[in-house]
Amino acid sequence: MNWNPPASPGGFFFSQRIMPHKHIRSELHTYIVFYKPYGVLSQFTDDAGRKTLSDFGPFPKCVYPVGRLDADSEGLLLLTDDNDTKHRLVEPRYGHTRTYLVQVERTPTSEALARLRMGVLIEGKKTNEAAVQKLEQEPDVPPRAVPIRFRKNVATTWLEITLTEGRNRQVRKMTAAVGHPTLRILRIALGPLTLTGMNPGEHRSLDTSEVRLLLKSLTDVHRETESPLPG
Repeated sequence: MNWNPPASPGGFFFSQRIMPHKHIRSELHTYIVFYKPYGVLSQFTDDAGRKTLSDFGPFPKCVYPVGRLDADSEGLLLLTDDNDTKHRLVEPRYGHTRTYLVQVERTPTSEALARLRMGVLIEGKKTNEAAVQKLEQEPDVPPRAVPIRFRKNVATTWLEITLTEGRNRQVRKMTAAVGHPTLRILRIALGPLTLTGMNPGEHRSLDTSEVRLLLKSLTDVHRETESPLPG
């Protein structure tokens, strides 16, 4: 089954200029999008014998995941050997967007959704503002290998949540903080990158236009943060 998520979640505004050295970098590095299935670790080895990225390759030996998705989370994982790009995508001060489809218990009220948007307190620190939308229809997503726990008399709701930070299990902790535990979570976008046309377990290299779009987004956020680019 092919699933086509929104073409451009996250709301980036792209300027018309790309830093010249970024054109060169795109020709020297590898960028791969992987649709991580449920139950797979975001690493290449595991002493306990659990499924890892190595079970879905072959991948070039030089690439590593940008950030991570927990084993019980699904969706977009970027693999690259571009350390500067990895740093800019995971460093909180750059504020890159990452968008998730989230299935939660029961139906959040308007007040609960507003709390998620404005930020909730997690482990003593408030989360950044987030874009949160309640979906009126269930998204067309592939079935999970291990179905979610089903409670006959408890409804579920799908949300689309876009964050600009990536704290440990943040989405799960946010929805729990407003009384709606997360049942299933899929990352459908990282900045301008999406899972369009992909199925769980598949991977593909970014084409030239996608690499340029990704690197352009890094440059645009750099301008907003006024952080010096490395020489």
